[in-house]
Amino acid sequence: DLGANVDSKAEHLLQFAVMGSVLAEVNGLDRPRIGLLNIGEEDIKGNEQVKDAARLLAASDLNYIGFVEGDGIYLDDVDVVVCDGFVGNVALKSSEGVAKLIRHYMTQEFKRNLLTRLAGLIALPVLRAFSRKIDPRRYNGASLLGLQSIVIKSHGGADALAFANAIQVAMLEVEQAVPQRIDAHLAALHAERQAL
Repeated sequence: DLGANVDSKAEHLLQFAVMGSVLAEVNGLDRPRIGLLNIGEEDIKGNEQVKDAARLLAASDLNYIGFVEGDGIYLDDVDVVVCDGFVGNVALKSSEGVAKLIRHYMTQEFKRNLLTRLAGLIALPVLRAFSRKIDPRRYNGASLLGLQSIVIKSHGGADALAFANAIQVAMLEVEQAVPQRIDAHLAALHAERQAL
């Protein structure tokens, strides 16, 4: 969750994990690895909500691998990071801020003198490739999951390319029947938990 639900219970975090797993599968990942965002990887760390969610996730049939810390969000250790909207929004905005900071300082450093400008020219192909890879417009279109229909939220500052990518996300979710798949997985989870 990146901001829609700022105070979620452990059961909700389990449901978010199911939704994230379905979405990752739709995007081509088989048995996506689920991590629960926490202040540490040890079982004793975190608030009660997170500890309870960890127990629920461990008992589920999801591919839950354990806690992930903030510095592990972008590593290749997990495919889906689960958290409530308050924590998710802080992580998102912090990430955006770090990206802007890096861009600002790199621009300053490459403009410092003739030698750094020359280094910038030499590095330009690599910098452009990196910039394309992390361009937020490529990832525009946050899915509001758990609804009966497809809802995609676009960033307020989205340009035409970003908005087109959000439309592509919506089309994929319609083609892959994401709400129905989520409903089926949540119903199976509910039935499994009722049987215990």
